[in-house]
Amino acid sequence: MAAFDASTPRLSIAEKLWSLNWGLVALLTIIACYGFAMLYSAANGSLEPWAARQMVRYAVALVLMLGVAIVDIRFWLRSAYIIYSIAFVLLIAVEVRGAIGMGAQRWIDLGVIQLQPSELMKVTLILALARYFHGLTIEEIARPHRLIIPAILIVAPAVLVLKQPDLGTAMKLVLSGGAMFFLAGVRIWQFGAVIAAAGAALPLIWHHMRDYQKNRIYTFLNPESDPLGTGYHILQSKIALGSGGVFGKGFLLGTQSHLNFLPEKQTDFIFTMLAEELGLVGGLSLLALYTLVFIYGFAIALRSRNHFGRILGLGLTINFFLYVFINTAMVMGLIPVVGVPLPLISYGGTAMLTVMFGFGLLMSVYIHRDVRVGRFGENLS
Repeated sequence: MAAFDASTPRLSIAEKLWSLNWGLVALLTIIACYGFAMLYSAANGSLEPWAARQMVRYAVALVLMLGVAIVDIRFWLRSAYIIYSIAFVLLIAVEVRGAIGMGAQRWIDLGVIQLQPSELMKVTLILALARYFHGLTIEEIARPHRLIIPAILIVAPAVLVLKQPDLGTAMKLVLSGGAMFFLAGVRIWQFGAVIAAAGAALPLIWHHMRDYQKNRIYTFLNPESDPLGTGYHILQSKIALGSGGVFGKGFLLGTQSHLNFLPEKQTDFIFTMLAEELGLVGGLSLLALYTLVFIYGFAIALRSRNHFGRILGLGLTINFFLYVFINTAMVMGLIPVVGVPLPLISYGGTAMLTVMFGFGLLMSVYIHRDVRVGRFGENLS
């Protein structure tokens, strides 16, 4: 079905569903199936306790994605700040009444699910920044004082996330926010000034970092210095990656994971388990699927005829890329160990819902790609 422009009648729900990019939906489902298989293997050939729950979460998240996709993109523009504010309030609530797990205070226990607001903030930040930059001309973006508000939108949640503490998510918020600045047309010299200021502040930042965060830096530089302590995670990950070879040891036959040498095999280090069992071929096939998702995302964003859709679609695609890059680079020892899940693969409810919410917004950009959107979300004919 052809897309529509602002002068045509609104599409019905059935027509919008028909207009969905079902190729992208199928691709996401295939990636999720990789995750189900790995979680089944992580539990030694059992659907419990991870695979079955992940399947249910994906089904719920898929319905959420479709629901978000059919909502008019102008609604998301008008509601962007409200949605961001809700996520920010939830971050504050974590500080007050958050649940503590593995030494960090990151979750709000809702009974049915433990909500992690920092995951939700990863997408709502993109949405809010897209809303802000959509309302500016390129001349206004060139004025430094116009960048104060979006900088606050990034720094405020990043500081709250650092207090949980969650260095990986805080870093991801800053990187995705910086990408949005670049997409909006912020000049290179302004990025240089920020990087120079951050470099000058490094001694102060180092002084306020927690001991375990400093140890992760030391371990990254020399993981063999403490092989049974801070270096254990990354050394076991490298051993598992190398032992998989080209074709892997076989499904359910990974020794590092099934003998419990590999830590957090169902979450942060699930790519390592996949590479051990399915080898280089299996790992590259998953990365190829991710690459197709990136291509879909960029194509959808660049096809949008409104600036809000373009910058939102590009921001969401880069955000998804950062998920994949940070996790895979971390398990390979290319960057320090941080707590960033592998999207659609790692076990986790909030991460799954957040990623699919982001793809719902991307689908909305696709369905409404020919809608002309004014500065405040009004229809342009």
